[in-house]
Amino acid sequence: MNIFMRELRANFKSLLIWSGITILFSMVGFSKFSAFYQNPDLLVVLDSMPPSLLQALNMNAFNLTSVTGFFGIMVIYCSLILTISAAMWGSDIISKEERDKTVEFSLTLPVPRAQLISAKFAAAAVNCALLLLVTWGITLLGAQNYQPDATFYDFVAVSMRSFALLQLIFLSLGILLGCAMKQHKRAGSLAVSILLVSYFISIIIGLDEQLQFLRYVTPFKYFDAAGLLRNLSLDPTYVILSLGISIGFTAAAYFTYQKRDMYL
Repeated sequence: MNIFMRELRANFKSLLIWSGITILFSMVGFSKFSAFYQNPDLLVVLDSMPPSLLQALNMNAFNLTSVTGFFGIMVIYCSLILTISAAMWGSDIISKEERDKTVEFSLTLPVPRAQLISAKFAAAAVNCALLLLVTWGITLLGAQNYQPDATFYDFVAVSMRSFALLQLIFLSLGILLGCAMKQHKRAGSLAVSILLVSYFISIIIGLDEQLQFLRYVTPFKYFDAAGLLRNLSLDPTYVILSLGISIGFTAAAYFTYQKRDMYL
């Protein structure tokens, strides 16, 4: 419990920064949406964009004059903010012990390494959950001026559940890299690099329907915004796959950390 509380305090400033980024992004997004709200004439701007790009970004799947359609466009950007923060928290919460030269103190505590990882994982997961709640709250607050309907609230709710699964995947990936990499300074950058490559693969898949088989490679295609709006539910196959990947990464993190030599 002491380790858990220490990590929460240590990452509180980071949580505030990421919350500020989320709030600012939402405020800017809704301010731009005010020009499109119930104003279909402005949609002619999209006609100048390549159809393949519109398809890749899902912009042709939503009505941008409604708040529900606008949030559908925002989904991918919200997921990027939430997953990048999760990956960075996961990698940093482990590797910082060597970076800050506190690993010797941590390992002399009367707790096994597995318990140390569990406490750190729990603290990072709490940060992810709090940032998700901030995202949820600011989204609902920003939409109040645009007469959201029941579909909008259901769409936001199912999107937040998908964000939670994506956060869990990249949080566990970050923890695995933090536990496994000897060059601890590169754990965070590698985690974010893998995340961005995964995102760009999802964009490429959207450009060519023949690449749909690659959707299992990138978590960003597990919960497509258009599909979430259409079904208002998560695909059980991808839920199970997401949980399986997270469990696999976490198990590998525990295993590698138990065997790892620490650099003091």
